[in-house]
Amino acid sequence: MRVSALNLSLIRAKVTVREAGALVNLTPDVVQLAFPVHDVAPVGGDWKAAAWETDATANPTNYYARTNVGPGGTVTLVAGLYDVWVKLTHGTEVPVLRCDEPLEVF
Repeated sequence: MRVSALNLSLIRAKVTVREAGALVNLTPDVVQLAFPVHDVAPVGGDWKAAAWETDATANPTNYYARTNVGPGGTVTLVAGLYDVWVKLTHGTEVPVLRCDEPLEVF
């Protein structure tokens, strides 16, 4: 994804979890996003609050972690290449996942 540093918009990351083959409703889970510089793992202060977006028009339902990125948003980034990481608390598990596509800010 490529966005201007002047842009304020929701950045979304699709998250899919299955248990015993069945898709899990993630909306009760706490979710956070991090945007560290490309190829650098996130550290404690990098994690920012996120919310769930549900696309029930898809079959199966799609779940996206999202937060506002840009001036006045949850995260403000300068020009550069960033990885997008998702951390969710699902019961006793806390998966930390890096998204496939980096975020390029210009």
